[in-house]
Amino acid sequence: MRMAERAVRHVLCRIDGGIATIRLDRPERKNPLTFDSYAELRDWFRDLPEAEDVKVVVLAPNGGNFCSGGDVHDIIGPLTGMDMKGLLAFTRMTGELVKAMLGCGRPVIAAVDGICVGAGAILAMTADLRLATPGAKCAFLFTRVGLAGADMGACAILPRIIGQGRAAELLYTGRVMAADEGERWGFWNRLVGPEALEDEALGLARSIAAGPGFAHMITKTQLVHEWNMTPAQAIEAEAQAQAICMQTEDFRRAYRAFAAREKPAFAGD
Repeated sequence: MRMAERAVRHVLCRIDGGIATIRLDRPERKNPLTFDSYAELRDWFRDLPEAEDVKVVVLAPNGGNFCSGGDVHDIIGPLTGMDMKGLLAFTRMTGELVKAMLGCGRPVIAAVDGICVGAGAILAMTADLRLATPGAKCAFLFTRVGLAGADMGACAILPRIIGQGRAAELLYTGRVMAADEGERWGFWNRLVGPEALEDEALGLARSIAAGPGFAHMITKTQLVHEWNMTPAQAIEAEAQAQAICMQTEDFRRAYRAFAAREKPAFAGD
């Protein structure tokens, strides 16, 4: 299956050289999510494990902002009139997007500029790598609208990135995490100027895409699954994973290239 042939209507998707660049397409509203864009992103990431033409995904800003969370009029308003069955269907659907991103088998890079709040902060959190500009404003602002900070896996994932106390502060207060603060805490891998953000993200994506794709899939799988393992279980799981990778042609290519003092050209097989 080729993701370039998959129709998308509610987000922008460009695939070039094995890199898929995804943007929310409502820059005039700072790119809020809607019921439709949530579902479309969920389905797109669900299909990604079978994709032949995507090696890395970049979540990019649009119009100077990343994502302003759930749309106030298109999501928040309708939710206030739903019954419990409808509400649970919605919250499970948003969680399915996170699970699809974690299970997609491809490294995901978030390139964040401007507003990155609510569900937008969750998208950044769920990415494997996060780049941001000094002007990025990230907030898990659920408590500020009367909801729990426990949303879309935030209470499980965020502490693993920045630590329990820091995560608790952000999730209880809903305050903005300044860009330099997020870099110090390890939420942002690094800060880059707005004019260089996408070039930096794409350069990182190209570097990863040139690597062993099957092995990257195994790495992502283990990063997610080992959250629930003891150290002994993780060591055994990684022994099995590495033995599988040693059967790939990419492993043999790397050996031949090393012996010939050349750079290996990985093919993902």
